[in-house]
Amino acid sequence: MPESRPPERPGFGTRLAAVMDRRGQLCVGIDPHPALLAQWGLNDDAAGLERFSLTVLEAVGEQAAALKPQVALYERHGSAGMAVLERLLAACAEAGVLSIADAKRGDIGSTMAAYADAWLRDGAPLAADAVTLSPYLGFESLRPALDLARDTGRGVFVLALTSNPEGASVQHAGGPAGRSVAARIVDAAAAENAGAADSLGSVGLVVGATVGTALTDLEIGLAASRAPLLAPGLGAQGATAADLRKTFAAAYPQVLATSSRGILRAGPDPRSLREAAARASGELAAER
Repeated sequence: MPESRPPERPGFGTRLAAVMDRRGQLCVGIDPHPALLAQWGLNDDAAGLERFSLTVLEAVGEQAAALKPQVALYERHGSAGMAVLERLLAACAEAGVLSIADAKRGDIGSTMAAYADAWLRDGAPLAADAVTLSPYLGFESLRPALDLARDTGRGVFVLALTSNPEGASVQHAGGPAGRSVAARIVDAAAAENAGAADSLGSVGLVVGATVGTALTDLEIGLAASRAPLLAPGLGAQGATAADLRKTFAAAYPQVLATSSRGILRAGPDPRSLREAAARASGELAAER
């Protein structure tokens, strides 16, 4: 499907590829868990949330390819928390840092269109450069978000193969004898990216860094999808850069590896955060 976009903003895949060329493959997750807030000496409230979030942006925003705030950890604070998220996303945009809202939205019809409007419309208070989506009401149920992201030069990351054990009961279904659910999601993303002008399209996939041999077992090839591959699990969840290289093989250059706690627990000192991010980036680069 050919990509269309405003002339003033290249497509998300083009922008992401350019920043990965400059800064590497690290995405830093902004996950203000209560325990991390306490470790940083911050209160578990909107003020602590904002201090935490803006410190991460200021410390590592110029090092990472993207920042990924976990929406649920803002939502738990109600409207005050969502207001902090709005300010963080605006600050990312002002600083020229790509933001990925980890919201995992998925619905049908006008409700999906409303979610798309919230996260992907120009001028929306919560507008991010990309948003994570769940396709388990059918990939085509995501059409409002796919189309709006294309039209505004933004991106999406669709859950394909997650590392939580219970995910296999849905995502592995149908394979290897037939085409698994995860494989069909990859196929659908590849079709969306077929008309992309650059090496990466704007319809990405979420594939856990700790999925092990699942890609091979399910006969899923990711390299041809032209999808950016958001890979949570680097660091605290146990995956190493070498594991990512082995798991993703030929698709490794497409990987945007996410580390959250592995970097965040180095805070609140900005220098320590930068050093942790630099180590992670260096390990990822060594595997290229």
